[in-house]
Amino acid sequence: MKRGDRVVWINKDIFPHTATAETRAFDSRSIAASASWSYEPGKAGTFPYGCTFHPTMHGALTVR
Repeated sequence: MKRGDRVVWINKDIFPHTATAETRAFDSRSIAASASWSYEPGKAGTFPYGCTFHPTMHGALTVR
């Protein structure tokens, strides 16, 4: 993805989740079941993130 693109997290689970960058570059707060949250990164880089409610859920957002 490129700077300025929009990324959307969609929660298709029955439990709430977050998309929270380790560096706090972004934080969705709680995304309710059947809800979504979007973010437009302004900086290039790789941003590891996870769910603050479920520590085993994690990923990385790579922005060019």
